[in-house]
Amino acid sequence: MAEAVQIENLSVSFDKNIKALDNLSLDIEKGRITGIVGADSAGKTTLLRSITGLILPDCGKILTLNLNPVLKRDEINKKLGYMPQKFGLYEDLSVRENLELYARLKEIPEENKEEIFKKLLNFTNLEPFQKRLAGRLSGGMKQKLGLACALLGSPELLVLDEPSVGVDPISRKELMKMVRELSFNDMTTVWSTAYMDEAQSFDMCVVMDRGKIIFKGKPQELSPDKQEFQKRVIELMGGYKEHNSPVAKDFDLEDNDIKFPVEAINLEKRYGDFYAVRNNTFCIKKGEIFGLLGPNGAGKSTSFKMMCGLIKPTSGKARIMNTDIGENPTKARSYIGYMAQKFSLYGSLDIIQNLDFFASVYGLSGAKKKEQIEKTIEIFELEPYLKRDTKELSAGFKQRLALACAILHKPPVLFLDEPTSGVDPIARMEFWSHIKGLAQKGVTVMVTTHFMDEAEYCDRISLFFKGETIATGTPFELKEKAGAKDMEEAFSTLIERSQNNG
Repeated sequence: MAEAVQIENLSVSFDKNIKALDNLSLDIEKGRITGIVGADSAGKTTLLRSITGLILPDCGKILTLNLNPVLKRDEINKKLGYMPQKFGLYEDLSVRENLELYARLKEIPEENKEEIFKKLLNFTNLEPFQKRLAGRLSGGMKQKLGLACALLGSPELLVLDEPSVGVDPISRKELMKMVRELSFNDMTTVWSTAYMDEAQSFDMCVVMDRGKIIFKGKPQELSPDKQEFQKRVIELMGGYKEHNSPVAKDFDLEDNDIKFPVEAINLEKRYGDFYAVRNNTFCIKKGEIFGLLGPNGAGKSTSFKMMCGLIKPTSGKARIMNTDIGENPTKARSYIGYMAQKFSLYGSLDIIQNLDFFASVYGLSGAKKKEQIEKTIEIFELEPYLKRDTKELSAGFKQRLALACAILHKPPVLFLDEPTSGVDPIARMEFWSHIKGLAQKGVTVMVTTHFMDEAEYCDRISLFFKGETIATGTPFELKEKAGAKDMEEAFSTLIERSQNNG
């Protein structure tokens, strides 16, 4: 079979001691979907940017569609669809305006434009939202728009850099279906991902580690079973050994007899006639891990922000450690450690500066602040990176730092909003060892996630859809209710039932 991309002995360095790509050789076959899998800093994004001509290699050869991507970049761009991380969209432009812009960049003739737009808008279900600003779309809708823009011009090669980060399981399947159905005229797709269920569905799978390829072949060669597939991949990436969390080891809470540290009572948030959240009621026990699951735009983050006092509810109450957050927000927030989507860190500050800032925000000062920062640096093994700007850190290390910042003041309640989005499987397992350890120490945890294997770690789950809870129970109870073998199937089945019931 002919190759769409040919790479021979390619090396790329950003630091004299670290090679992002290390003497890498790879042929990507034409007309197939090839998945790129690997830990943070394995070199996935560098590989994709080299293929598109955005990075100049130190040495080696690369041909993209039989052209040198550096010397013939303008020519390749006409045949290429590229979707970078963070969408590549203009958030202050509407859906339609983004399509218009990309159509001009791709030099699509005016007489063909309307027919192409109509096909893509219908296929992505974005036709009713043409006038909506891209910045106001849900995560799943942004990804669909990003993919629609990348597909303009019927590219021969489609390059997708983690296109489904932060996207719910249903939308992920829709993205894969779109690519499969639009893979006309032998279009080749290169797709990097942190989701193992996605990796298992590719035609070919490439596993990377430290700039090298450690496996290339059909996913079924590793394992046809979903869970076993993830375990081989993890072994290939260096493996993970279960251990007690050093973060939880010295985490001691003040004694209290509060049975439900987190309570939501008829919480609602309305924008005009639209309910982002309606009639949300739940109580979370001390030391319980409580998961909020749901599709993008279901109302999970809005609920989080109301519980933290970041958004004022239209009606209802939220209580943290028996304190009404509406009546006494300062006291209520003092009990919370909050880890938002995208980690809430300041990219232009280094690690020490971020720790110092969040320690002050959480009310630490003087000798106690200094002691807690020093202890946190030791526990989270941050010493070698202290003077590095946060924006330069890998996603896994940003996650580690964000958790460190959130628990500096040893809060009895942790709110974690999609804390592992875009993080590789090994880093996710390490993160959850800390969370489970903290829960065993009595910390009450509320978490949202789009990784259904992580949902299995929750003691109880509330499944959200269109701003309302449609099911609550343990993972076992939800799987039993849906007649499903795993949480991913339960998620899809219960959402579909709710849709069909109106």
